[in-house]
Amino acid sequence: MAISTITHLNFRGDARAALEFYQSVFGGHLTVVAYGDFGMPKGLPDADKVVFGQVTADNGFRIMAYDVPGGAPAVAAPTVTTRDNGMTLTGERFFVSVRGDSADEVGALWDRLADGAQVVEEFGPSPWAPGFGMLTDRFGVTWILDVAAAHAG
Repeated sequence: MAISTITHLNFRGDARAALEFYQSVFGGHLTVVAYGDFGMPKGLPDADKVVFGQVTADNGFRIMAYDVPGGAPAVAAPTVTTRDNGMTLTGERFFVSVRGDSADEVGALWDRLADGAQVVEEFGPSPWAPGFGMLTDRFGVTWILDVAAAHAG
């Protein structure tokens, strides 16, 4: 049996913009379906919001997202993630991790994803990987980008 996991992000009205941005960063195919496409009357406030969205790319990148309906409970205030003396300090429950095989490949993704982001730690060589960086993107999602370390065998 084969299984896979795909990060599913929950937004409050900006899932479409986030998915379009992630497609511009990682490439691939974008699918967006609005609540109105599934039968919600077009005049209701959430009809144009995303009920199902995903980006799938040939390089293996996959992400899903939707807009939480307007009647859902409010979310807690976002926390700020920082790095201090090699430690990550955060109140967030998850990060999205993207790993590639080369610093050039991952660095190019970093450059695009960093547009409008708050950089937690600049992308560059680290003690455990040829490249590592951490940022919180313009949509409030914190990403870790790193380069797979070569394994001696």
